[in-house]
Amino acid sequence: MSGKLLSWLAFGLLMGVGAGLSVGWRAESQIQVPPGLRAERITWTPLMDVLKKDRPRVTDEQLARIARYPIEALWNGVQNQGYTRNFANHFRLTQPGTKLVGRALTMRYLPLRPDIDAATKQLAKEGDWDYQYNVRAGEDAQSGDVIVVELGGAVDRATFLGDVTGIGMKQRGVRGVVVDGGIRDLNEFLAMKDFPIYYVNAHASAMADEVGVEWNAPIRVGHVSVLPGDVVVGDEEGVLFFPPQITEEVLKSAALTVNTENFKREMMRSGKYRSRDIYPKLSPELEKRYQKWLKTNPVGN
Repeated sequence: MSGKLLSWLAFGLLMGVGAGLSVGWRAESQIQVPPGLRAERITWTPLMDVLKKDRPRVTDEQLARIARYPIEALWNGVQNQGYTRNFANHFRLTQPGTKLVGRALTMRYLPLRPDIDAATKQLAKEGDWDYQYNVRAGEDAQSGDVIVVELGGAVDRATFLGDVTGIGMKQRGVRGVVVDGGIRDLNEFLAMKDFPIYYVNAHASAMADEVGVEWNAPIRVGHVSVLPGDVVVGDEEGVLFFPPQITEEVLKSAALTVNTENFKREMMRSGKYRSRDIYPKLSPELEKRYQKWLKTNPVGN
């Protein structure tokens, strides 16, 4: 065997050993976890620790203003702020015609296995909460919350709530539920006119194959990232999520969109103008007319 080949083999061996040591060092954190951190009622994540300073709690007054606008106008304002993957529309809905507006209380589930099951029960004991998140929501949710659940689309033996736990949530002031997975007791929920639920599908089975692992932490719903405290808006078209810090900008944009489109509708109904002069952009003549129209029809908020 040549000396050059031996040198390369030795180098490769050293690199392999070094990589192994490096991997071993990375696998074992040197940071001491503060006592009681894992029993905090809200799951701590580095991401939310960084973001929290820029995320004010959206007020009830802001939520009431949001509820006045169509979801399309709000979505336009959200996109104007650079948030382009924030709308999910793969759900069924228990209450068509009932608009949902509130603050996201997020929950993340994983497929059940014995070690995860044991760990979640231990954490629940340490933190004094129920390890079943649908039960816990009836104790820890706050008025104005919308419960948003990551279940990865699972339905069979993955039903987040039935009518009994749903009533518990509703009694806490929860405004509705968005479940990227299953529910049960559908007929009972269809009768709850002021408690809309967005869900992938319904099933007669109880929750058995999934377990809650993170409470009020970042989750994924379809192709959308949802963070705790996000604004949630739902109607028949789907559900919109956006961060609270852009609420005022979204409201201003939505108000302008609604105002402009009201004028465009009026012009269309008049039958005096070509469609191309009205939509998508007003012609110079109609733009001048719109500016005059604004004096008696100012943009709201």
